[in-house]
Amino acid sequence: MRRVLIATLILLLTAAGCTQTGGKHARAVYVLLDVSGSYSKQLAEANPVIDYLLGTLVSGDSLAVATIDSASFSEKNIVANVTFDDRPSVANEQKRALRARLNHYFQNLRPSEHTDVSGAVLQAAQELDESGDGHRYILIFSDLNQDLPKGYVRKSKLPLTGTKVIAVDVTKLHQDNVNPQNYLDRLQHWQKVVTQDGGQWQVVNDMNHLDRIFNQ
Repeated sequence: MRRVLIATLILLLTAAGCTQTGGKHARAVYVLLDVSGSYSKQLAEANPVIDYLLGTLVSGDSLAVATIDSASFSEKNIVANVTFDDRPSVANEQKRALRARLNHYFQNLRPSEHTDVSGAVLQAAQELDESGDGHRYILIFSDLNQDLPKGYVRKSKLPLTGTKVIAVDVTKLHQDNVNPQNYLDRLQHWQKVVTQDGGQWQVVNDMNHLDRIFNQ
């Protein structure tokens, strides 16, 4: 299953045909990791994808990894963020440092009490919009069950024009098994949020069909 996911990401990222770097030819990938109590134990699923990205992205491309926690609209949620240097030796060192930083983060992870998906997506969208890169992706590892702390409001428009938002392996909750419409409603909600703000929405759950999804 993981091999199919990674193979599909190859198609997704190489579809841009980027052999040049910087500006409209560059790829910017922003990975959001849900660290709430309902999802944090499944974060290992993101590691093979991150490793693939580290092996695939080239000079001029960028990779950011950030968390979805109780209050996600903050630069403090960014675990790692790098644009790869034009010099291969420096870029390789950047990748090793990013991997080491993530390993340390996972080892010391403390689950959050709430889940601010909207804040995380807004933070990611703003960072990508300001980058000016031509090919922008947000990968979300989450059950997509928003649970905001009391008093938090998330109604801002998301600058998602030109950005693909890909929900990867969206986990089903216990209440989804009781009533599957809960799960479908969550997916429909986030699809509406993304598309009405100019983004493209993808859900990747059936790993055997990933190639179809990214080649539409």
